[in-house]
Amino acid sequence: MELDKDKPPRAYGSQQAPPHYEPGEGCLTTAVRIPVRIVVLVVVVPLRLVWDVLVVSGRALDRVVLRPLGRSLAWLGRVLLVIPLVWLYGTVFTPLVRYGLVVPVVWLYGAVLTPLVRYGLVVPVVWLYGAVLTPLVRYGLVAPVVWLYRSGLIPVGRLLGRLLGRLYETLLTPLGHALGWLLEWLVRTLLVWPWVALWRYVVVPVVYYGLMVPAVWLTRVLLVIPVGWVCRVILVPLGREIGAAFGVAWRVAGHISRAVGRALAWLTWNLLGRPLRWTYRSVCTPVGHWLRDSVWAPARNIAAVAGRAAGDALRSARATVRQARRDAWRALVGAPRAPEPGEPLVDRARTLGSTTIVPGAEPAPEISLHKRG
Repeated sequence: MELDKDKPPRAYGSQQAPPHYEPGEGCLTTAVRIPVRIVVLVVVVPLRLVWDVLVVSGRALDRVVLRPLGRSLAWLGRVLLVIPLVWLYGTVFTPLVRYGLVVPVVWLYGAVLTPLVRYGLVVPVVWLYGAVLTPLVRYGLVAPVVWLYRSGLIPVGRLLGRLLGRLYETLLTPLGHALGWLLEWLVRTLLVWPWVALWRYVVVPVVYYGLMVPAVWLTRVLLVIPVGWVCRVILVPLGREIGAAFGVAWRVAGHISRAVGRALAWLTWNLLGRPLRWTYRSVCTPVGHWLRDSVWAPARNIAAVAGRAAGDALRSARATVRQARRDAWRALVGAPRAPEPGEPLVDRARTLGSTTIVPGAEPAPEISLHKRG
């Protein structure tokens, strides 16, 4: 099997690399490629087969078991839980909460609590605040404090402010400027400049040229260059080949898995599906047609004829019983009176002074439409 079909063909010539490896690849890559792909193919094929079997089984399980089970559970939960709870909420819980809690609480709030709070707490507090507390605070505390502030504290404060301002402008401002300049010069001369010079001309050169440059050079020579060479020459080609091998092996395993699946499907169809189809077409279908045409259709016709005959007999028996009952009633109470001229022919069903319905009876009317002569 050729595993490098996806790579473009290379022409042989003096300016191109030999055909057994691509330009830029080493001998190690070419030597490792085929064994790695063979080993990876041997490892990946069972995994791909197991993966395809699990995928097909999961889809079948979802289509045959999980979806019908979910629909059944949803319907069962709706019938046994949601509908009874909705009915219970709308029929029992809502009226119970409304007439057992909301209506009494609203009535209690509007009829008892609101007047009690308004006339028992708010009105006395407002009256006490307006009639007692406000004049007491205004004339007993606020007025004396305002008078004392305006008459005593404001003039004294203004006088002290002017005195302190004159003293600050005359003595403290020049002395403060002189002391500040002297202190700044001493700090800069004795502390800042020596440390800056020491840091700039001694510490920085020693640390940079004595520690950092040798450390960087040693790290580059002993670590970066060897690790880069190993990664570039060994790890990167090996990783690239292993990744490519896994991709090729996964595709090849997919072809193998599809071939195995087609073979199993062909065997299942020829060993089970084809005999079942032949049995259904050759045996079950003719037997079903014969039962439908020879047994079920005559039995259905006979049952329909018998049903119609039974219905006719039942209706005839009802009519006979009704006629016999009318004849018996006529024999007991006499023939019905012929209606007078101008009286509507109405089959009255109620007797005079009674609400009992008597079939076939025609008693005297309660109110005659025409006076008798």
